[in-house]
Amino acid sequence: MTKKQASYQRLVKIAAFCAVLFAVVQISIKLYAWFITGASAMLASSTDSLLDLAASFINLIMLTIALRPADHNHKFGHGKAESLTGLFQSAFILASAIFLIIHGIEHTSNPVIIQQSHVGIWVTIVAFALTLLLVVIQKWVLKQTNSLAIEADSLHYQSDLLLNAGVLCSLILSDYLWPKADGIFTVIVGVFLIVGAFKILKQSVDQLMDHELTDEEIKIVQDVVTKHKLAIGVHDIRSRQAGEKRFIQCHLELDDDLPLYQAHEIGEEIRLAVEAQLAPCEVFIHHDPVSVVVRH
Repeated sequence: MTKKQASYQRLVKIAAFCAVLFAVVQISIKLYAWFITGASAMLASSTDSLLDLAASFINLIMLTIALRPADHNHKFGHGKAESLTGLFQSAFILASAIFLIIHGIEHTSNPVIIQQSHVGIWVTIVAFALTLLLVVIQKWVLKQTNSLAIEADSLHYQSDLLLNAGVLCSLILSDYLWPKADGIFTVIVGVFLIVGAFKILKQSVDQLMDHELTDEEIKIVQDVVTKHKLAIGVHDIRSRQAGEKRFIQCHLELDDDLPLYQAHEIGEEIRLAVEAQLAPCEVFIHHDPVSVVVRH
């Protein structure tokens, strides 16, 4: 294992551990606030934090698996473990969202008087501060690693900043201006979670079904080939992603009369250039004499 790989693994695990720890703290204080206040919005926020804990804990386990090096039975590595995580997360989130929507509708029809709302307000402010600190840590790790798993987790917690701000507004409105705000906001959170669940589901299925990389990423491959003075062209580019790692295979077009050793060297230069720009990435190149390439 290289020094860079060791650093990458250490940093992403630190970010994953922090997410689990912060989620445990937030669940504890939010459940306490819900028990004291009876606010439906606090229950919604507690449920979201519980989902955060489940997602972050599973993410930690799956990251540990995904970071394992390729072995005899998994020669492309273990990166798809992250995609399986997304499927589990989607199921948890959908079930919880339905529960929240039902609970919110009930509280909208029969508003509950919130007790000791100041407890919920202060707990929500603390939760907001903790989430903000976690996002800062994740952003720092992202700058060092560019991990897709941590980026997805960070985006989720950034949305939690808005969630906590909404809970705060709901508690204030319910206490002073609009009693039904508590139940209405709970329904909104449920709908928000359903939308997020389907986004996670789509990303997971795309990776499991070997969805192609983006046009921008494919263009990087084409640009690297174009800039090489001895490469004539490239075709049949195929790509997929497993976890953080991209896999690309392509046919490199070269002059018919190049010696085999020189053709190999050109392919290696292009492979290393593409892998450097799309890291972590693994590139497989097939060398074609330009005369056998059929133009369409």
